[in-house]
Amino acid sequence: MTEYWYNIKTHEVEEDRLSDWSQLIGPYKTREEAEHALEKVRARNEAWEKNDDDD
Repeated sequence: MTEYWYNIKTHEVEEDRLSDWSQLIGPYKTREEAEHALEKVRARNEAWEKNDDDD
């Protein structure tokens, strides 16, 4: 099964893991999911920050 990874250094999607773990977010089941990896990370971070502010 093919896995897709988002490379935070090159800002490209990799099919199967090609780069070092420290540069990757994933794995994702589809290329499209991997393409939107940073959006998901930003949304989670905003939610966590909001929860911290509420405490």
